[in-house]
Amino acid sequence: MVTPAAKREAVAHLRVAFEVSERRACSTLGADRTSVRYCSRRRDDEAVRERLRELAAIRRRFGYRRLHILLAREGIAMNHKKLRRLYREERLQVRRRGGRKRTVGTRAPMAIPQGPNQRLSLDFLSDALADGRRFRVLAIVDDFTRECLALVADTSLPGLRVARELDATIAHRGRPAMIVSDNGTEFTSMTMLRWAQEHRVEWHYIAPGKPQQNAFIESFNGRLRDELLNETLFTSLAHARAALLTWKDDYNTVRPHSGLNNLAPSIFAELSALKMQRDEALRCVGGSAPHPVAPPTQKGSNQPGTLLPAG
Repeated sequence: MVTPAAKREAVAHLRVAFEVSERRACSTLGADRTSVRYCSRRRDDEAVRERLRELAAIRRRFGYRRLHILLAREGIAMNHKKLRRLYREERLQVRRRGGRKRTVGTRAPMAIPQGPNQRLSLDFLSDALADGRRFRVLAIVDDFTRECLALVADTSLPGLRVARELDATIAHRGRPAMIVSDNGTEFTSMTMLRWAQEHRVEWHYIAPGKPQQNAFIESFNGRLRDELLNETLFTSLAHARAALLTWKDDYNTVRPHSGLNNLAPSIFAELSALKMQRDEALRCVGGSAPHPVAPPTQKGSNQPGTLLPAG
């Protein structure tokens, strides 16, 4: 018996079982009477615990940090350390899935796009239905806003189908400046090469065996597989398509993204668009400061020879 709670239970057991006084029971167990009589003043958090359990049941692969953000959106303000304690007491920890260790080579830095629709990433995922039939999922992601633009599920996704889905994405969003993909046969076919030339889109292929060069889509694939594909038993292809559509809408509009300061990708895209419009308006009205006649020196502009003579 180390904790005060255990000593309180032991004292209560002695008083009931052997009909001794509180003083006698405390002296026998070596417990402090003030500690035994103490009544906790901690606020009842049962409502928060219940809501935390509900969110954890819905978001089975979310940790306490993302659950804390979702609770804050609902108006439940709580210190993250206290929420972590409640999260641990409710035994809601997410078990980390083990993976095979791989050799890590030299990683070349990859330039990050500075605006939406500058670079799109494409990749395929595979899964199986309840009856054992395999199907594939084509994922299209904007590397800047992290938005998922398309999740196409079918038993076969050749290059012609990929081109058709890209046409639908461009019709809705506009032509991107670059597309990044691996060296799969669907992306290296003559159909895709012809499509890239006709639409004047630069297509960049990563080095073979280097998925880290396409890190944005690989990170997205990990979230999709961890939160949906590994958690859902698809009964049919229609069921898989409906589940992917629901998850895509939730990912774009609700799910907090740690790489975007815990904002949803669609909200981040809206804020980025407003910022770009504001910067463009400032450039149009000449809001930027004029260039100096001569560059300032470290000694200051009062030294002779630092200013050009005016004509």
